Amino acid sequence: MVDVDDVVMGGAADTKPAAQQAPPARLQPWVEKYRPKTVDDVAHQDEVTNTLKGAIATGVLPHLLFYGPPGTGKTSTALALARTLFGPDTYRDRILELNASDERGIKVVREKIKTFAQVAVGRATHQAGYPCPPFKVIILDEADTMTPDAQSALRRTMETYSTVTRFCLICNYVTRIIEPLASRCAKFRFSALGQGAMLDRLSYISREEDVKIAADGLQAIVDLSGGDMRKAVTAMQSASQFYAGAEVTPEVLVDIAGKIPAEVKEALWSAIKSGSYNKIVAAVDDFMSSGYPLSTLLEDMQEATVADTTIPDHKKADICRRIAEADRCLIDGCNEELQLLDLASVAARSCCSQ
Repeated sequence: MVDVDDVVMGGAADTKPAAQQAPPARLQPWVEKYRPKTVDDVAHQDEVTNTLKGAIATGVLPHLLFYGPPGTGKTSTALALARTLFGPDTYRDRILELNASDERGIKVVREKIKTFAQVAVGRATHQAGYPCPPFKVIILDEADTMTPDAQSALRRTMETYSTVTRFCLICNYVTRIIEPLASRCAKFRFSALGQGAMLDRLSYISREEDVKIAADGLQAIVDLSGGDMRKAVTAMQSASQFYAGAEVTPEVLVDIAGKIPAEVKEALWSAIKSGSYNKIVAAVDDFMSSGYPLSTLLEDMQEATVADTTIPDHKKADICRRIAEADRCLIDGCNEELQLLDLASVAARSCCSQ
C-alpha cells in the first residue's frame, strides 16, 4: 500500500532529470532565458492567466487543454503554472513533461504516463508561499500529434488517476483532440500576440542583451515571425551571434530566417504579369537555381495575389486555388520546377485575360 501522506514523487527524473546543470548564460537560448517563471510573468494572455490564478488560489485544478498558434506561450504558461504551484525547488519533481510528437503511440501512454500517474504524492515537499497541492502534473506537448488509439488510452488513464495526477494537454489544433479527451479538460485558447506586444518584448530583450538593432529591424522580426514569439526571439539571437558587433538590419534577418528576398519574388511576379512564356521560363529557372524552397514561395505568392488590386477577385480565386493544388502536390512529392512553371502559367493567363 502507498501512503499518500508520506510518499513524495521523484519519478520525473526518469524522463527529465531535475538537477541539470544550467549552461553558461552566453550559451543559453534566449527563449529559455526569458521564459516566464510564474503565471504573473505571462503577458498578453490575460483571460487565461486570470482564470489560472483563481485555480491556484483555491488549490482546485482541473485537467487543462491549451490550444492556439505556435509561439503564443502555451508551454511557458504550463511550466509557469507548475512553478507557481510547487515552487522553483520542487516543481521539477512534481511534473512529467513529454513531447507527443516524439512519442505519439499507445506505448508511451501505457508505460511512461501510466507509471508516473499512478504514484501518489503528499505535502512533504511543501514550500513556504506555494500551495503544493497533493497531486502531480503531466504536461503533454503537441498532444494533437498523438494517434487516436493513444488518445483513447490516455482518456482512461486520466479517469483512473485523477485524484493524484492532473494533465495539461498542449496542442496547435484542438480539432485533432478526440472529443472524449477534450471534454474532460478545461479549454484555454491562446491568441496570437499582437505586433505591439511583440515589439515591446523584443525591445526589452535587445536592451538586456545589448543587441544593435534599429526600429525597422525589430519590425522586420515581427513581420517574419508571423506572431510566433519563439521564432522571433530565436531569429534575434541568431542574428546577434552570426553578425556579432554589427547592426542587425532587415536584410540580415531575411537571410537568417531563410525567407525569399523581395527582389527574387518581384522578378518572378514581374515575369508572370508580363504574360511572356519565355520570361516565365527564365524566371522559374532563376528561382530554382537560387535554392529557395517552393513551399515558402507559395505563401508569399498567395499574399501577393490577394494584395494586388489590379487582379479581379474571381481571377484571384483561380490563382489561389492553383496555389493550393501546388502545395498539395509538393506534399505528395511532385517535381517543384514543374509545379512552379504550371502555377506561373496559370497565374499569367489569369492576369492577362482580365
